[in-house]
Amino acid sequence: MSNDFQGFGLRPTLLQAIEELGYTQPTPVQAAVISPMMEGRDVIAQARTGTGKTAAFALPALQNLKDKSKETQVLVLSPTRELAKQVGQAFEDYSKHEPTSVLTIYGGASYGYQKGGLRKGAAVVVGTPGRLLDLIRQGNLSLDHVKLLVLDEADRHAHCHRALAGAQA
Repeated sequence: MSNDFQGFGLRPTLLQAIEELGYTQPTPVQAAVISPMMEGRDVIAQARTGTGKTAAFALPALQNLKDKSKETQVLVLSPTRELAKQVGQAFEDYSKHEPTSVLTIYGGASYGYQKGGLRKGAAVVVGTPGRLLDLIRQGNLSLDHVKLLVLDEADRHAHCHRALAGAQA
């Protein structure tokens, strides 16, 4: 476990972004989760709201992206539109000094915009299960290159993982 963000081996662009956001040292959940995720290990983390869970999974996800690939490599399922927007914004904030494409997908927003974003390519897709399933079924979102799946607020996703498994069958 590291007591500073540099100890995780994050790229300088990620370190610059988190420094600009005012992060000085990892929270306990970040200290416990970032290194195992960077090693590609499966992680289950539970912590209270406001403890830095999003950074705990977003930073290693961004660190492990293939350079310049526009294929969707990270898929984050969020149970609500509000949480999806918040997580998508966090990914954008952390990757602001990198050429990473992040797309947030949720019901109530324009299908055209979301489909266009997928056509252009988004290395990170954050979305709500219903809209993601719609786009998968329509052939607009491929999971072929996904290396990391995050179930944010997993306790609220019992039906989602079964639905996604069936979507690719």
